[in-house]
Order: sequence, then structure tokens, then C-alpha cells
Amino acid sequence: MATVSPASDFAPVAASAAAPARVRDPRLDFYRGIAMFIILIAHIPNDPWAKWIPARFGFSDATEIFVFCSGMASAIAFGGAFARKGWWMGTARVSFRIWQVYWAHICLFFFVAMSMAALDQTGLFQKTYISSLNLQHFFNDPAPQIVGLFTLTYVPNYFDILPMYLVVLAMMPLFMGLSRIGFWAVALTSVLIWLVAQFDYLDLPAEPWSDRQWFFNPFGWQLLFFTGFAFMRGWIPAPPVSKTLIWAAALFLIFSMPFGSWKVFTWINAAAPDLAAEIRKVWPLTAEFRNKTDFGLFRYLHFLSLAYLGWVVAGEHGHRLIATGQGAAAKVWQFLLTVITKVGQQSLAVFVFSMAAARLIGVGLDLSGRDVASVFVANMIGFAMIIGVAYLAGWFKSQPWKSKK
Repeated sequence: MATVSPASDFAPVAASAAAPARVRDPRLDFYRGIAMFIILIAHIPNDPWAKWIPARFGFSDATEIFVFCSGMASAIAFGGAFARKGWWMGTARVSFRIWQVYWAHICLFFFVAMSMAALDQTGLFQKTYISSLNLQHFFNDPAPQIVGLFTLTYVPNYFDILPMYLVVLAMMPLFMGLSRIGFWAVALTSVLIWLVAQFDYLDLPAEPWSDRQWFFNPFGWQLLFFTGFAFMRGWIPAPPVSKTLIWAAALFLIFSMPFGSWKVFTWINAAAPDLAAEIRKVWPLTAEFRNKTDFGLFRYLHFLSLAYLGWVVAGEHGHRLIATGQGAAAKVWQFLLTVITKVGQQSLAVFVFSMAAARLIGVGLDLSGRDVASVFVANMIGFAMIIGVAYLAGWFKSQPWKSKK
């Protein structure tokens, strides 16, 4: 990763030669693509495959992958704009992205709400899909909820990731301004904001009829986003490949497993019931440290351990994510890498689509039942759809209707 001096981030065009080139890191797109598949599974209602996603075996889950990789991608897309064009134009570039994400959030909500209402109107189901997403307040009294939706004071649980991302993006000009002082100013501010969020002083209201706060507190999650941002900008050096660090990361992941899933407790109960009882005594003590809303410390450490091992496995510059060879196995691996990377490159379009598609796939499973074959077919259809969306989004972004120079 290229190192960029903080001062260069605010020199306008004259410093463009010193700005890092916009190069796609294969590790970034690959792991973000993996996260998109996991997120789809996690949001399909009562999908048995969700029992086996990484969140069931540790503190962190695909949300951390998405936020961390978004920070890295933002360093390339938006950090470069600050470096090439100066602070004001960089801020304008970020504002345009905020505008895009904001309307993606609004459209996603209305499409899903419409879909749930349409299903309930058929009268074919014993359950109410509006209530399954706790949207009855919206339909019973839509006027104030529409105002809340557009002002982000009404954030239903299922629609909480993009609002968090919006606020974190809005913090980027602040941190790029602080980088003029030095990286220590960025790091200190980020950590202090995160610490204050741990004591619930920066909670944001999610709905007017209760005390519920945003499920993802952006002032907690910004720590992870700007960690990825700092790595990609070169503010934090890449960690060494060390056996000590590898063992430390692996052991932390292993010892975190009992706190991530009832599935692991089932195994522990069968193998060592006394150990399971002792772990249950410790469980409440870890609650705040693994808190998902404010992004607890254990989630941060767990993800960094997982990310470090993923970084080591990918190899220098991600060379192990570049398929070579002529055999059948190499061709299969190359195909998988290409597809997963494409999904990672179009993460916003894929994410928005998958959140809408997951609910409809869940309806299909309600009709067919959740036997092994039905679940397999449903998930494969979901995978095929998000892959198709990724390629379609890439095709549109290439603007094939324009004449090539």
C-alpha cells in the first residue's frame, strides 16, 4: 500500500502525481464479495444455512467485513479525490455518494414495504408479512413515519445498515481535515468518539413510539470503518506475516467460539457439560464487550484477528486470489474468484437488491417448506440473482452506449 503524507491530501491538482493510483485490491473485492453472500443468507427469514455463517462462531460477522472493506474502498475512491482536488472537492465527492446511498435506503424501504403489503393483500397467508418486519406502525399512521423515514428518525430494524453507513461517510471530511494535523489526531478522535458511544451518549432515536435506538450506532462503528480507511491510505502500515501474530489471532478466534453460537454450546454440552456451565457464567460479563449496537471491543478484536488471517491466507498483494494453471481445478477456482470479485465490486447494488430479494425468498420457503432440497434451491437462486445483479450493474457502469475514444 502506498504511503500518503497527511498534508498531500489537501494539495489540489498540483499534488495529483503524489496521490495513490486507483487500483482495485483483489483482497478487498474478494472478501467484500464473500460478505455479500453471507449477508443474503443472514437476511433470508429462518434460513437453516444461517446457523453456519461466521457470526455463529465468534463475536463479529459479515457486517464487520462490509464496513471495514467499505472503509478501504472509500480510501481509494474518496481519499484520492481529496488528494487530487483538495478538501472542498473531496467533500463534494463524498456528499454525492451520501446522496446515492440515501436514496438507495429510501427506495429499498418502500419496495420492501410495498412487497409485504402486496403479500398481505392476497389473503393467501395465515401470517402477516407487514408485522413480520414490525411495519404496522408505518401503515397505521404513515404521515409522521414518512417524515421520520426521510429524516432518519424512523429507522426500522431491517433497514439499519445504510443509515449507519450514511453517517460514517458524513464524518469523512472531518477526519480528512484532522489528517492535516497528523494521523494521531485522526486516531485519537476516532477512539474518543467510539469510547463516548460505549456509554450511550451518542445514541440516535430509531422510532418515535419507543426508546429504541439505531441498531447500528454509527459513532461506534466508525472506528472499524476508519481503521480500514487508514490501512488503505497507508496511515497504518501493513502488519508483518508473523507466526506469533498468526497463533495469537487463531487462538483468540478459537476461544471466542463459545460466545458466538448456541450451536457451539450444543457441542460443548455434549463433550464437557461442566465447561459449558462455566462458560455460561462468564457470558453475561462479556455482553458489553461484544455489543453489536455500539460495536463492542471484542467485536473489534475478533474481526481484526479474522482479517489478519484472511490477509495472510490471501498472500502478498493477494496473489493467491489470482488463479493460475490450466487444470480443471484451476479453471473452477478462477471462475469462483471472478464471480465473487465481481459481486464485491458492485457491493452497494448487490446489497440493496439482496435485502429486497431475501424477504421474497423467505416467502418462497414459507410456501415450499424448509426441507434440505428446498433450502438449497432457494439459496442457489438467491446467489444466482445477486451475481446477475453484479454483472448487470457493472455493465451499466461501463456505459457501453458511449463511443470509445
